[in-house]
Amino acid sequence: MRIVIDYRPALRARTGVGEHIHQVTQALANLRNDEMTVFSSSWKDRLPATLASELPTVRIVDARVPVGVLNLAWHRLRWPPIEALAGGEFDVAHSPHPLLLPSRSAAQVITIHDLHFLTHPERTSAEIRRDYPALVRSHAARADRIIVVSRFVAGEVQRLLGIPGEKLSVCSNGAPEWKRSPAAANAGGYVLFAGTIEPRKNVRGLLDAYARVLARRSNPPRLVIAGHADASAAATLAAIDRPPFAGAVEYRGYVDAEERESLYKGAQMLVLPSFDEGFGIPALEAMAAGVPVVVANRGALPEVVGDAGLLVDPDDPESIAAAIEQVISDGDLRASLARKGLDRARHFTWTQTARDVRRAYEDALLARRQRAPVLAGAGSTVHSRNAHRH
Repeated sequence: MRIVIDYRPALRARTGVGEHIHQVTQALANLRNDEMTVFSSSWKDRLPATLASELPTVRIVDARVPVGVLNLAWHRLRWPPIEALAGGEFDVAHSPHPLLLPSRSAAQVITIHDLHFLTHPERTSAEIRRDYPALVRSHAARADRIIVVSRFVAGEVQRLLGIPGEKLSVCSNGAPEWKRSPAAANAGGYVLFAGTIEPRKNVRGLLDAYARVLARRSNPPRLVIAGHADASAAATLAAIDRPPFAGAVEYRGYVDAEERESLYKGAQMLVLPSFDEGFGIPALEAMAAGVPVVVANRGALPEVVGDAGLLVDPDDPESIAAAIEQVISDGDLRASLARKGLDRARHFTWTQTARDVRRAYEDALLARRQRAPVLAGAGSTVHSRNAHRH
């Protein structure tokens, strides 16, 4: 099978979608079944030099085309086809986001990680705000297969986009294979939040909860916030420098993949109080590190965490604060959550994700072949009309 994957989400910081598509690409390459090409484009940013060694069997195309220009052409004009840019013919063209990768003849696959941009467009920006809500329905309808990362997202795609369930493939994220032994369930670590600092992650709600912990406890563990800050994060970051958070809350910014293991294993717990998560990779990463998790009872988080974490109401800072204090004060609970988290994380592997994704590609190819006569007939009709005109 000849596969081309849009690798651009992993071009800079590998957060969320970028981490997903990098790991999927690497795991697919390790299966050694297919001819794989990764495509990236940017006017100023280049793929890391280490990528060739990470993906030694994968053909890498790094085009000098501005991202915004290409997205506008792809999303609005369905042009140019990926074959023209990547230099080859493909059986499957995989977009890691909800809008199609234009192709002359390949089966087209998209991945939908969540539909937050559709339910809360005011919390998004730039091209996501401009294109995704307006175009996702038509692109999803035209896709030969849609990959979703959780059963929760599958339900949302059916409910909000009207896509039949038989067109969807659930391909969960995988847990990292940390090199060192799991973290000890101890009382010496910090409270950790990991993720992009944006409204749907509810960092302000976490700060409200942590303010209650500070008011009630004489020497609570510090709060560490790690992740890229988007344009909406200025007020949140400014609050960290003021009382009662000054000196008690540390913002570390984006943490590279190589440093992420140490980040998690230094934590006493992870708190992820998001209003919406299509999956929640930080929760899985924390469980794989042997770190207890406190997560919102929203989106896919209950599905991912199961009984291995504490669930809280993200709209209720007291609920979040009470769970944090429960983990701080109860060593037996910390040990139990850490053990359950490790056990649960073992069920999520990138190898299994790759196998699931490849099955989705096969389903996409079958769908493409089944509709090929329809496409050919439509082309003949257009040709006949043009001939009649002349």
